[in-house]
Amino acid sequence: MAETVTPAVNDAPVPASTRRERSGWYLYDWAMSAFSTTVITVFLGPFLTTVTELAAGCELGADTCAGYVYPLGVKVAAGSYFPYLVSLSVLLTVFVLPVIGAIADRSAHKKRLLAVAAFTGAAATIGMLFVTGERYLLGGALFVIANIAFGAGVVVYNSFLPQLGGPDERDGISSRGWALGYLGGGVLLGLNLVAVTLFSEEGNAQRTLDLARWSIVSAGVWWAVFTLVPMRWLREHPTATALRGGNPISGGFRQLGRTLREIKAYPLTLFFLLAFLVYNDGIQTVIALASQYGTEELKLGQSTLIVTILLVQFLAFGGALLLGALARRIGAWKTVLISLVLWTGVILGAFRLPAEAPVPFMILGAAIGLVLGGSQALSRSLFSQLIPAGKEGEYYGFYEISDKGTSWLGPLAFGIVFQLTNSYRVGLVSLLIFFVVGFLLLLAVPIRRAIVAAGNTPPRVL
Repeated sequence: MAETVTPAVNDAPVPASTRRERSGWYLYDWAMSAFSTTVITVFLGPFLTTVTELAAGCELGADTCAGYVYPLGVKVAAGSYFPYLVSLSVLLTVFVLPVIGAIADRSAHKKRLLAVAAFTGAAATIGMLFVTGERYLLGGALFVIANIAFGAGVVVYNSFLPQLGGPDERDGISSRGWALGYLGGGVLLGLNLVAVTLFSEEGNAQRTLDLARWSIVSAGVWWAVFTLVPMRWLREHPTATALRGGNPISGGFRQLGRTLREIKAYPLTLFFLLAFLVYNDGIQTVIALASQYGTEELKLGQSTLIVTILLVQFLAFGGALLLGALARRIGAWKTVLISLVLWTGVILGAFRLPAEAPVPFMILGAAIGLVLGGSQALSRSLFSQLIPAGKEGEYYGFYEISDKGTSWLGPLAFGIVFQLTNSYRVGLVSLLIFFVVGFLLLLAVPIRRAIVAAGNTPPRVL
């Protein structure tokens, strides 16, 4: 029997957006993706792990390190330090990002908020230039600041999406933004690959460490420079709440309190968010720790890792557009479900990868690229349909808690399993649960009814 859909009653008219404005929105993804690709995915994990191992008394370039460091007096295995930092940064974002979203909803100057977040994150990333010797604590502090600022910027950035197009346009807009982000991240990563290839020296571990540091710094510069374009091209679309005036900070805290009390009125939106938090936790853990898995478990060189991640970036550009086209035919909900089945296959394939074998690792990277961009872009646009009008920033604050390298359960599970077993492969297997449970939760969401319950009009195809 066909589902009866009650007409939405709270739909707000979507302000007209220009091609220039949408292009500016796409270009912020181009700017910020350098951080998630060059920093999070490739260089920072091995770089900060090496610095931490030096602080633990291990020799530079040693194949294995069983040493420990003691940040704030807590005993931490050197190999677990970076995963624990990822978890710490996300625990802090639980408090920061929803507040940022509430302030964005009440502010008539969202572009300023975006600029503050972007330039703070870029400055912290550039500050990695000073993480030398055994300064693992400085590196950890800068990473936490940059990662929180990155998440805050994405909250504000995502809150522009419902104002750029109607229900039938958002999948395409989101997919193009995500695709351009992967392309931008790939371009910078390609430049870093050239630098590593030209200037590295066989057996010179210090040179490799220095090249990684400068590659991280380049991502901060890239992020800052290209953020200048969306600052000029994006337009403000203040909500009715913002136009009423008042202090956006104090008003944002009050609005967040009201939303936390009223959010139970949208149980289906919460159920979708729960599903997303689970499966995206798995995706983000793969992104954040793939480089560390490749170097520590598979014993692959930095050049192999960079080539593979570069392959992922460019294939993710096409994959985002491809899955976006598929979503136009069968709907975003079904397309995301298909992508989660493919992600499960990726984890099983990664577990069976042989050590010191670059080609199988690259093939697996190609598979990741084809599903990565689409699953993320379509999740973002699908969630935009479930947000009550005027609360985009707040809801994307909750959404971003587990998005783009800020997940915490996955890295925490990975770090604990490694500390208990000293095996990265066993840690990897622990991630399967996130994709399986996330798939089952998303499958249980009555998506059309959830959109109507939020007061919005469903797209023609779901």
